[in-house]
Amino acid sequence: MSKKQVILGAQFPGVNNFTVWSHPQAGSQIAIESFLHFAKTLERGKFDFMFLAEGLRLREQKGRIYENDVAGRPNTLAILAALAGVTEGLGFINTLSSTFNEPAILARELASFDYLSGGRVGWNVVTSPNDFTGANFRRGGFLPYADRYDRARGFVEAARELWASPGQDYDLGPYGRGHFGLPKDHDYRPVIAQAGDSDAGRDFAASHADVIYSRHGTLAEGQAFYRDVKARVLKNGREAGALKILPGANVILGGTEDEARYNLRQIRLAQVSPRAAIALLEQTWNRDLSAYDAEGPLPEIEPDFEGDKLSQGRTRQHDDARETVRQWRALAEAEGLSIRELVIRVTARQHFVGTPESVAREINDYVQKDASDGFVFAPHYTPGGFDDFVDQVIPILQDWGVFRRDYAEPTLRGNLGLRDPLPLVA
Repeated sequence: MSKKQVILGAQFPGVNNFTVWSHPQAGSQIAIESFLHFAKTLERGKFDFMFLAEGLRLREQKGRIYENDVAGRPNTLAILAALAGVTEGLGFINTLSSTFNEPAILARELASFDYLSGGRVGWNVVTSPNDFTGANFRRGGFLPYADRYDRARGFVEAARELWASPGQDYDLGPYGRGHFGLPKDHDYRPVIAQAGDSDAGRDFAASHADVIYSRHGTLAEGQAFYRDVKARVLKNGREAGALKILPGANVILGGTEDEARYNLRQIRLAQVSPRAAIALLEQTWNRDLSAYDAEGPLPEIEPDFEGDKLSQGRTRQHDDARETVRQWRALAEAEGLSIRELVIRVTARQHFVGTPESVAREINDYVQKDASDGFVFAPHYTPGGFDDFVDQVIPILQDWGVFRRDYAEPTLRGNLGLRDPLPLVA
């Protein structure tokens, strides 16, 4: 049996609390030089794509801009389009909302990018859940949970209809009518990506997406998610390989296993500073906890589940906040964890920690054992956070025959091995 090929994507971090701002090699999060270094490193490593998140409004905490996030970043499409002009094989996945955009405009923007880049474009479809974000738009408000996915389905189907008929008049019913004026000599099929762990999210990806991001860390959890989502893909009349499953993860390298574990500890302490630990706990407690010591025990005060949200602009972090708090209290009591130690524990992403060879082996195991089709990695600092991975881990995967030595196809869809185009009407 031939070996599965590992898919590798990379996220330029920003709207998160995982960046180590104090790292001695950390650079700007918004300067074009940082994006250029990042993209060229990924292309040198033959990564499939670069992924960029986007926030439609700066997040707030206690009525003020949340300072641990990046502010002032240029538009996602503008950044990635600029990077496409200085690369040849790397793909670019843009995060763009289906709630606060319109199909004719967004489909044309993505099609233009796809045309100019030679087919190296993807779209991460997000549904923008809250009225805080909606306040930045004339429409205002937001859509109920179920309606957001209904709109996303209709939006993606409308976009695909437009891509299938460039240069023709269109009538998209509630989404408008007009003329889609783009060159006809191009196959417009941007890759559709989606992140969703709920039943609705999994179903949407199974019927409408080419890539799904996941958060499942262990091999067993990954295999369970993989089986479930691939089964949904088959129920939608598609081939199992038509949807690629790519968990988010981080890599921490060391010359020895002990050194790598030491590096992980230092990185996590830097990511979750005392101030960040209190801020992150406040997001679940929904109370001002600034008077508490991050190195001390959890607050005895009960969370405020009914009051106005202290943290604005974030997607729901926990399905059941009461149960989450109960579990955290039990964990902290059982292991004697401080606030900071608890936050370090419960906010940890999937980490591949070890020497270059052991990390390469574990990545490959997940793929060959059907726990994923690859990964979307995020570095703990930018822009040089992937330099060692590209120099030390990629060559091992290439020597094992599970990762390309050069781009085999000119398009992102081709390099991802997506041969099963979605039907126009799902």
